[in-house]
Amino acid sequence: MQQKGEAMTYLNLNQLSQKLGGRSRSSLYRDVEAGRIPEPIRLGGRPYWIESQVDDALIGQSQAA
Repeated sequence: MQQKGEAMTYLNLNQLSQKLGGRSRSSLYRDVEAGRIPEPIRLGGRPYWIESQVDDALIGQSQAA
């Protein structure tokens, strides 16, 4: 969870793929559709994910398993 005053880190598609073990673009969007990772935000027409939200989603999944 992000602390107050901490800068947000945005991940582009390639960075997110690396963070999640090299998952393909289509697999990442299936994860979004299934609610496993958050929806990207669009900046300049490109998708970016807020890293702290991705981390929170992954932690939530590991706790539920």
